[in-house]
Amino acid sequence: MGNDLIQIANARPPGGAPLELPAGEGLAPSATGIGLGAKTFYIETFGCQMNVHDSEKVAGVLMARGYRPVDSHQAADIILYNTCSIREKAAQKVFSRLGAFRKGSAGAGKIIGVLGCVAQQEGERFFERTPQVSLVCGSASYTQLPELLGQLEAGNRRVTGLSLDTEDCFETELTRRDNLHRAYLTIIEGCDQRCAFCVVPATRGPERSRSGAKIVADCQRLVDGGYTEIQLLGQIVNAWRDPQPAGWSFAELLARVAEIPGLRRLRFTTSHPRYFTSEIVAAIDSHPVLCNQIHLPVQSGSTPVLARMRRGHTREEYLEKINCIRGSQRAISLSTDIIVGFCGESERDFEETLSLLAQVEYDQVFAFKFSPRPNTDGLGFQDTIPEEEKSRRLTALLELQRQIQLRRNQALLGQVMEVLVEGYQPRLGQAVGRTTTNRVLNFPGEPADIGCYMKVQVTAVGPNSLVGSRVLEQGDGALECSGGLTGGQYGS
Repeated sequence: MGNDLIQIANARPPGGAPLELPAGEGLAPSATGIGLGAKTFYIETFGCQMNVHDSEKVAGVLMARGYRPVDSHQAADIILYNTCSIREKAAQKVFSRLGAFRKGSAGAGKIIGVLGCVAQQEGERFFERTPQVSLVCGSASYTQLPELLGQLEAGNRRVTGLSLDTEDCFETELTRRDNLHRAYLTIIEGCDQRCAFCVVPATRGPERSRSGAKIVADCQRLVDGGYTEIQLLGQIVNAWRDPQPAGWSFAELLARVAEIPGLRRLRFTTSHPRYFTSEIVAAIDSHPVLCNQIHLPVQSGSTPVLARMRRGHTREEYLEKINCIRGSQRAISLSTDIIVGFCGESERDFEETLSLLAQVEYDQVFAFKFSPRPNTDGLGFQDTIPEEEKSRRLTALLELQRQIQLRRNQALLGQVMEVLVEGYQPRLGQAVGRTTTNRVLNFPGEPADIGCYMKVQVTAVGPNSLVGSRVLEQGDGALECSGGLTGGQYGS
């Protein structure tokens, strides 16, 4: 373990900052001194942006040991599934994937591992349920991966990393970023809320915040490396509190990061109503770099249901936060999460949720049927809503939201918006851009547009995306193209 950790640490640049690798880049085995040759790995990720960023960290650890990424599990020596357990359907996906290796030669000679929330939730039971698995590791233990990999390489058959008792849970020694223009950065891990439906406190542990000074320094390195958009992450990102004597608030942190020269966009997710303050809105108003978009999960429009969910806010308190946001100087887009069919939800409760949607008029809603999760208080509640009724309510809610989104998007016709081009659709000849309000805007373009900021006029709309035409200005419409990291550059 000691030699491995020293070798990986030596891959850092002076000053101790983690080494950054953009998508498509890798370390030669000689760069680490380990010399594992052409061993390969494949990671499949389920879940939210935090899981995506966790996979970037894990990929960096593997590459520091000389492994290289491949695009399929068939070509990989190590196969890792980074899992989400927030809903039953998401948790079952990993067991479906693992089933392919139960019989025959599909997994012969391969190391198969499970990472993330389902790994933390199931623990060593994975070895009994899926004996083809060799590694079970929760998100708080990713910094221990060099040691765990060393045990697997030495021939150990079953290895676990399941401790939640660690402050060293944020950044691994090397991060392989999957996007050349946008970078994720975790600023707070874990959750102390214990909502009745949520397994996160059991799988991610208690809240631990990084210091504000380290966050700003990491963001500065990312910008120096060519990233123009940064997204700050946390299970409850606005619960972040500076553990250092400086004692910045979350709004102060946003302001300090937004002032970094060269940063074009700053986002943050996910917020909790309990910690949402007018100071956050003031920061968005004062700093154009802060994207005018907020994701603020409500989960239900009924105060009695919110009480059973143990959300810590009422409908009225939530709407006070919405009124604060709607009173901002900038037009801030709003999205939310909603659970239908929670234990004891009456038809009147559900109608309250529909009325909340009509009142707030969200720009996007992520809605799901309630499913009891292990290690939650809700598991002990009586799940009184039949599955068919949950499905009916979900369909009704999504149809109402579709109408709201279409109406709100129609109001954008003719407007000119700045987009960061994130992709290209060859079949349609269209570039795929994203606005500061997190709307997808498609327009005629080419692959070379990816990474550029452009002005686009909205010419047509649907409920889920916009269509536009490029506005030609000086510089042929491209405001700036971000290049991402190149070989030898470093960041957080």
